[in-house]
Amino acid sequence: MASEVAPQVSLKEAEELALSLSEALSSGNCQEAVKLCQRLSQLSVPVSVSISSQAYSQDSIRLRVGVEDAQSDTYIPVTVLVSAGMTIAQLKDKISHDFGFHPLLQRWVIGKRLAQDRETLYSHGVRQSGDQAFLFVLSAHAAHLTRHQHKLDQEQQRIEGIVESMQLFPRGLSGGGGEKTDPPPEPQHICLPPKPPTAPKPAFPPRPQLGWACSMCTYVNKPTRPGCEMCGEERPEDYEVPDIYQPDQQEILRIQQEKLAMLQYEQGRQAERERNYWNLLATEDLNLIPNATETDCPICFSNLEPGEGIVLRECLHTFCRECLKGTIVNSQDAEVSCPDNCDSKLLDREIRALLTEDEHQRFLELRLSIAESRTEHSFHCQTPNCRGWCVYEDEVDEFHCQLCDETNCILCRAIHTDMNCKDYQDDLRIRAENDQAAQQTKLMLESMLQNGEAMKCPRCDVIVQKKDGCDWICCLMCKTEICWVTKQARWGPNGSGDISGGCRCRVNNQPCHPNCQNCH
Repeated sequence: MASEVAPQVSLKEAEELALSLSEALSSGNCQEAVKLCQRLSQLSVPVSVSISSQAYSQDSIRLRVGVEDAQSDTYIPVTVLVSAGMTIAQLKDKISHDFGFHPLLQRWVIGKRLAQDRETLYSHGVRQSGDQAFLFVLSAHAAHLTRHQHKLDQEQQRIEGIVESMQLFPRGLSGGGGEKTDPPPEPQHICLPPKPPTAPKPAFPPRPQLGWACSMCTYVNKPTRPGCEMCGEERPEDYEVPDIYQPDQQEILRIQQEKLAMLQYEQGRQAERERNYWNLLATEDLNLIPNATETDCPICFSNLEPGEGIVLRECLHTFCRECLKGTIVNSQDAEVSCPDNCDSKLLDREIRALLTEDEHQRFLELRLSIAESRTEHSFHCQTPNCRGWCVYEDEVDEFHCQLCDETNCILCRAIHTDMNCKDYQDDLRIRAENDQAAQQTKLMLESMLQNGEAMKCPRCDVIVQKKDGCDWICCLMCKTEICWVTKQARWGPNGSGDISGGCRCRVNNQPCHPNCQNCH
């Protein structure tokens, strides 16, 4: 019996201290409140301190609520009459009474924050009509709500409604006649605490709930979950798992399975990389890569079974062997483009593997001919039927052909062995009277003089050319410095520095001719 009486005495004392603490806090008596708090803490009894609803404004607020569930595409707007001092638990009871949604199914989000039952609307910034809130309705399965519990809650609500509707009179008063009694005392205004929620309260305050709230459905997930358990939304990037969190056995098993799955994924990925690497090495040894899957040739539209087509290395387009070979043979360019109108080119190893030896040789000759015709400052050997050619520079005047072993004069565009340019040109004029080839060469030189591609030296009358570079040239015979623009000697009769009768370039810092490049 002693063990049963002791807790009753402690609770009785705790109730009196709690009431006294409430009066001390209301009256602003700090010293008395401190003493009462110390005495309450010695009893180690759970105590709840809340602000009376009379402290808040009693005006009704029209709260705009958007209601949505997991299967809705959009939310439904609803207006609810509330007060600023109403708690979230009271708001859930009101929604349950008005609309039939059980409090366990309701998740309230106000101001981008998941609201808790003990919090008031005032703490979430609901102060005036037009303020907004969001209500997400969970399924009964997600909230672990059974039919039995739902019936018990409905009966509890009916009982509370009956009790509130009853009128209680003071003892000794009745509605009929009898002895005359003193008139009843004037009614006193007693501050009643707010109505608790219908869900049973635990004996001790619940531990703070750890986890992250989903931004989509507001469901509070375990801290270590990478995604929402309800809708699959990803965990916020800035969320960090608290150090005090201790996962339960179910969460530990899930984490272990996740680590095992990640390990298996990495192992499978590494094995796939190794297979791709060895396949790449094996493919590098092949000049032509066969197709691995069935496809159609985009040129002739023939069906290509695996291994019948050729896959180009640069663009991975697939063609049949005959179409690719025809594209190479009929190409008029040094580089063969992909027949599928892309920017890729066929590689030399692919071209060599598709053509026969004779076809490949003709293709190389065509490529050389195209390169010669498109190259600036190219010179072809003057030996008949010789295929040799070169690309000359400004200071080069001769080309020794490695194919025919002949030395070509680039200035005269001819082969004049054992003769200089002057002797060759004099001999050419004599032979042009009877030799048709010499006459054609003479006509070519005269045409170059008329077109400005060549000129005669003002001293020795030898035909000279400017192949490239600046407008200063030098005659190979008499070594006279010549201005290519004015066709005159760079210096006068007295040699270097004499500007009388010669090119007057840079005299008074002026060029000798408007077209002069002013570099001599």
